[in-house]
Amino acid sequence: MSDPSRQPPQQDDDNFERDLQEMLEDGPSINEITSNVQGGTPNSVSAKFAEQVGPFSAGSSPGGAPASGSGGGAGGAAGAGGILYNSSGTRLTRSYTLPPGSIASLNINQNGTTSNVPLSNSGQHPISAGSAGNSPNGDFVPKSMSLSAQNKIETIKEWSMNTFKTTKQFLSERFGKATRTVDLELEASIEALRDTQKKYSNLLRLARAMTSHFHNVVYTQRLLGESFSELSQKSPELQEEFIYNCETQRTLVKNGEILLGALNFFISSVNTLCNKTIEDTLMTVKQYEAARLEYDAYRCDFETLESGPREAATQSKLQEGRKKFDDHKTKFERLRGDVQIKIKFLDENRIKVMHKQLLLFHNAISAYFSGNASALEATLKQFNIQLKRPNAEKPSWIES
Repeated sequence: MSDPSRQPPQQDDDNFERDLQEMLEDGPSINEITSNVQGGTPNSVSAKFAEQVGPFSAGSSPGGAPASGSGGGAGGAAGAGGILYNSSGTRLTRSYTLPPGSIASLNINQNGTTSNVPLSNSGQHPISAGSAGNSPNGDFVPKSMSLSAQNKIETIKEWSMNTFKTTKQFLSERFGKATRTVDLELEASIEALRDTQKKYSNLLRLARAMTSHFHNVVYTQRLLGESFSELSQKSPELQEEFIYNCETQRTLVKNGEILLGALNFFISSVNTLCNKTIEDTLMTVKQYEAARLEYDAYRCDFETLESGPREAATQSKLQEGRKKFDDHKTKFERLRGDVQIKIKFLDENRIKVMHKQLLLFHNAISAYFSGNASALEATLKQFNIQLKRPNAEKPSWIES
């Protein structure tokens, strides 16, 4: 026997086609979908979405009475919330119309649930143009520039203008198209100072070369004395002669180390004078020369403005030029005074230092080559020079 609940295949196909036709008629049209995408605000949602939203129904009044949809089809029945079912129990979808503003306050999660999280500001937190990159209407608004950035820009602008003016003044002076401020006495002192530094640098180079050569001599004498001592033990017949020469070389090494200490002290003092004291004064001279170049550049600009026509438009530029000219003039005169004072004190200090160092150099050299060991040691005590023995132990951290 055949199963009475089983329908013929032809009848199943007819039911499937009919259900499919009802679903197509109930679904949104192509034009409606296109309008939703282009407009940005959906006018209809699916029945599943309407079921989750709750109070809205297709074409119903605020009271919630369902209205008959188009294309209800045979065998279709409306369930709770306006959901349609066909004769076989399959749920059919149907479009539901929502107000344009209500969808903006709904957020659909990935699992299909909704939450009343606003998708826009809704007027609660207005976006300020200074604190965000977008304005309420969607336009990009740049952040406000900080005060430190503005100061940096102004500094770079001022530096660029000064560099341009000083470069122009420098080239004009080189080609003879501009005048420069000259202090003959100060310029002569500066040239003499630079010449002194060159000569002292040469003296320092020669003293270092002499010390290096003499250090090699002392090292060779030490090795020679050790060789004499070793041979005195292996040659009994020449033991006395080898011992004499060994003692002589050891005495020369001792006196040579004292002389090396004096030479190193001399080199250290001259190096400090040449590469620190004089160099510090020359750095002030460089600042003075740069200030002089800026002063002449702004002086020429001010003279050009002052010799031009006196119009109302140029009065502000003239006042600004006068102010900058006065500022650079003050800076130039201050640095000129600093250079004069430093050169004066440098000459006094140089004479005192070199008087002491030249006396040390003469006494040490004379005492060594004359063989006067006591005079050599007295020279070191006179100038408070402490020798660093090669085998001497380092002082502890408490003593130092």
